[in-house]
Amino acid sequence: MARTVLLTIGRLPKALELARAFKNYGYRVIIADPFRWHLTGVSRDVARSFQVAAPADDSEAYLDDIISIVERESVELIVPVSEETMYVTALKPRLDPGVTLFSMPQNLILTLHHKKRFIDFASALGLQVPETYDILDHRAVTLAETTDTVIKPIYSCSGRGVRYLKRGESIAQPPHSEHLIVQRRIEGDLYSTFSIAQNGCVCTTIIYRAAVMSGTVAVCFERIPKQQVILDWIDHFIRKTSYTGFVSFDMILRPDGQAFAIECNPRATSGIHFLKNEDLCTAILHVTGDARPRLRTALFMQQLFPCLTETQKSFFNRKNFRSNLHHLMTARDVTWQWRDPLPLLLMPIMASQIIARSICKGETFGEASTFDISWRERDTQNHINA
Repeated sequence: MARTVLLTIGRLPKALELARAFKNYGYRVIIADPFRWHLTGVSRDVARSFQVAAPADDSEAYLDDIISIVERESVELIVPVSEETMYVTALKPRLDPGVTLFSMPQNLILTLHHKKRFIDFASALGLQVPETYDILDHRAVTLAETTDTVIKPIYSCSGRGVRYLKRGESIAQPPHSEHLIVQRRIEGDLYSTFSIAQNGCVCTTIIYRAAVMSGTVAVCFERIPKQQVILDWIDHFIRKTSYTGFVSFDMILRPDGQAFAIECNPRATSGIHFLKNEDLCTAILHVTGDARPRLRTALFMQQLFPCLTETQKSFFNRKNFRSNLHHLMTARDVTWQWRDPLPLLLMPIMASQIIARSICKGETFGEASTFDISWRERDTQNHINA
């Protein structure tokens, strides 16, 4: 009888990537998602899909729904995928010994997700990070007076609420806004990373950068050659934390060759698409020994429909249009497979909830796709009280 794996989101392409990998490895794949219909649900590699409570609305109901699915479907492995990871990791103490949750304990995950606490945590490990203060700290004012800064919510995701300020601009916190941090802006090249780790050992790390942007979210991305200083930073972090699970960083590589991590995403990111699908599962299960998972030959990957949208929007900007069109026509789509065509062909229907919210609320696709699964400040207070 096939073992069962539960993916805790299905609406995103990285969930589809994982579903295909686990099915190829012999698992029975099931999905839990607050959306009634979603991208991965129409894949031939998914056995069943369950609608659950939205964790951002009712985290306890969400966790109860997940536990019920685990017990009813005899799940052996739970793989959190995206922003819901912050909630799912609370399940660790409630799971039977025969059920594995591919992630770290919730306290560490929340520390890494918090934009200020991550900086403090990494600094304590001896790793390079930019000077960062709570916006109410008097040192934040001094920092903003002397250098360019970045202001962002402590639990920002998909670029939500991020502002770039020139030296001397006011950093006053707007009323009724989420709590903010002020960070020194590091000049250099911005890279994103995606790693899979097991017990403090790095199974693989992908370094990539944006090629086409939708707001502050990349919808077409380019894999770049290994940057050893970035790899060394990540290896040190994973070793010191004995990390297991997915972990991703946004890094700045300065012209002098020094690497700074500006934030951490303790979850999967788009870098997952650069791994050969048949090797992805072996990396997660750590059955490759010393062999590293193989990479796809494609250097550019895209999310077709968002990339198409951005290309159309740039029509009257000749430089951007030519670049976006080139990527649209040449980059490999992250969802398309001849043997499993429905996710791409039905994407406009499966993503209709996201599209509708994006239009009605004026949100980016990234914001609209995570609004009901993203961790909020009120969840932190509930976590402390619990």
